[in-house]
Amino acid sequence: MGYDKLKVSTDDGIAVLTLSDPATMNAAGVEMAGELHAALKAAAADADVRAIVLTGEGRGFCSGANLQPGSGVGGGGGRPDAGSSLETIYNPLVTFMREMATPLVTAVNGPAAGVGCSLALLGDIVVAAESAYFLQAFRRIGLIPDGGSTYMLPRLIGKARAMEMALLGERVSAATALEWGLINRCVPDADLMSTALTIAGQLATGPASLGLSRQTLWASFDSTWPEQLHREALGQTAAGKTEDFREGVAAFLQKRPAEFRGR
Repeated sequence: MGYDKLKVSTDDGIAVLTLSDPATMNAAGVEMAGELHAALKAAAADADVRAIVLTGEGRGFCSGANLQPGSGVGGGGGRPDAGSSLETIYNPLVTFMREMATPLVTAVNGPAAGVGCSLALLGDIVVAAESAYFLQAFRRIGLIPDGGSTYMLPRLIGKARAMEMALLGERVSAATALEWGLINRCVPDADLMSTALTIAGQLATGPASLGLSRQTLWASFDSTWPEQLHREALGQTAAGKTEDFREGVAAFLQKRPAEFRGR
């Protein structure tokens, strides 16, 4: 499938998805969001893809939703329904990103603003360039955080810092994001993609259980202790039926590195 605002490449079990609309600093209009959803579905359904990297082209990761007239998000006169596109386009996208089995690395190469911040934080491993920053820009245009930000931020960094990001709308540098526990790595700009691809490579050569692990950990945000223990039991049952489990046990007993195949 061809895309107008997205670039896709696959190599060694890693699909690299690049948001590609540099003129708007990769603003995530409904077209780009739809393409991203389609590309993620295709990658997740491909048995040869065992990890996904999401990044942006040019100077930024994603500047937020495209507010230009005709973008389907905002702009124009009257009183547009700013929530309708969330229900039909953005919420299904971010829900799929959270629930899919394929591990996701986000490589944040510049500003991650508005819904772009949400997309960045949906990575299982979030790697940011030193020049990157995270911004809840919604207050600047009279809207509220979306894309799952009001859900993720309090759970990731606590109420006080989440409120600060949402209500003050100040930039959070990559270094500060790392200090807060919002991201996993802060690296020199020149090392961003090599670091992200190295991590993705580790995921792509790992066992099929990594997908179950990511799904179970994301589900923990909503689970009680008994519910989560039950999820672990279900996941362990599924993992125990994989070829990778048998290989892992055999490799352990034979004192050799396991060669996982993702199944």
